[in-house]
Amino acid sequence: MGKEKRVAIYPGTFDPLTNGHFCLVDRGLDIFDQIIVAVAHDSPKNPLFTLEERVEMAKEVFAGEPRIIVEPFAGLLIDYARKKKAKAILRGLRAVSDFEYEFQMALMNRKLDPMIQTVFLMTDYRWLYISSTIIKDVAKLGGNIHGLVPEVVEKKLLERFGKKGQG
Repeated sequence: MGKEKRVAIYPGTFDPLTNGHFCLVDRGLDIFDQIIVAVAHDSPKNPLFTLEERVEMAKEVFAGEPRIIVEPFAGLLIDYARKKKAKAILRGLRAVSDFEYEFQMALMNRKLDPMIQTVFLMTDYRWLYISSTIIKDVAKLGGNIHGLVPEVVEKKLLERFGKKGQG
């Protein structure tokens, strides 16, 4: 009998996807056989990009890796994880300020389904200071975001804000 695949869900709004997100997924592949980058439809945030745009950008970013699947999801994350037969939810931590929210979410998910684990990875130090919100703010004001987001994301942000390449 074959070994069951270790599947993790990496959920987020990804508005936009940053190099920090990319790095976390890449490192997650050292632990999991497959990672599903689950782009959230339901979010308290007011996204800059539509769900379809966020999914498409993430698909382009991860196109070269067959162990990564990108798709949208709606509703409770734990229900989606069950449906995908995931064993874990992958989450990133940048700073202590992330921990309280992530800890609460992990405990709620554990209450809803104790068989699905939450695995936290610390971000790489290079991406400690960036977030999607900061990236959007800097891009909107014409700052240089080159090297902080994948090229396809940089291009889309510059188009959205009517800026020329900053590379």
